[in-house]
Amino acid sequence: MTVGLFIPCYIDAVYPEVAIATLQLLEKLHVKVEYPAAQICCGQPMANEGDQVDSAPVEQHFVETFRNYEYIVAPSASCVSHVRLYMDAIRQTPEVQQVRRSTFELVEFITDILKITEFPWAEFPHSIAIHNSCSAIRSLHIAQSTEVMSTPFDKTAALLRKVKGLKLVTMDRPDECCGFGGTFCVTDEAVSASMGKDKNADITRHGAQFAASTDMSCLMHLQGIARREKTDLEFIHVAQILNGGPYSRPNNSLTKEPGNSNIDGQPSANSKNKSHVL
Repeated sequence: MTVGLFIPCYIDAVYPEVAIATLQLLEKLHVKVEYPAAQICCGQPMANEGDQVDSAPVEQHFVETFRNYEYIVAPSASCVSHVRLYMDAIRQTPEVQQVRRSTFELVEFITDILKITEFPWAEFPHSIAIHNSCSAIRSLHIAQSTEVMSTPFDKTAALLRKVKGLKLVTMDRPDECCGFGGTFCVTDEAVSASMGKDKNADITRHGAQFAASTDMSCLMHLQGIARREKTDLEFIHVAQILNGGPYSRPNNSLTKEPGNSNIDGQPSANSKNKSHVL
């Protein structure tokens, strides 16, 4: 199995440690990973604003970049949701449809495709609250939304329960939106900020040290609010927990996971793309 690794724009620019964690984790799970150097945005920002004209060439480029991979995996439910469900600014050729079907968010790929349930190297002796994003819940069904009267499930929680020392904290409103919403946080700043404050308050009043998510875009929003309010709440992607790093350490609360030689953020030399080693 060869996987094409898709790294969203904001992770590439702001949270590269999440990209490294995703790569290392997939390699630990014996997946052959390639990072196509030609990749750019998936087109979601433009499409969300109804700009089909500018979204179309970006979506087409995504298809051309990843069309030869059996699976495309990204550490972002938001971007994957766009590709799988909303990438319709371009003609829906068989090739486009195949790329869309083959694109998976990391947690669902580990759960539904690899069917991995053990992470013996992972240890995280901290309390966390899970923020499954709106895209993760309502588009990709990584967790059950509370308004649906059905058997509850949470694929993110199921994986994190396998991490030694980790304590899951339940919020009052676990599937409530964080207020980010892409450009919504710019066009409706006051509402967005208020929603983010409510989310952080829900997390902290239950004693969680960290908020963990499959979407760094949501965490970026919540992190900005936490810093402005000068709280001790920290934020981490699920990939970093399952992999055992690399971490950013704003409050020096994380320690190096024993035995992980790549915790310093250096990717394995086994991962490659068609032009150079990542």
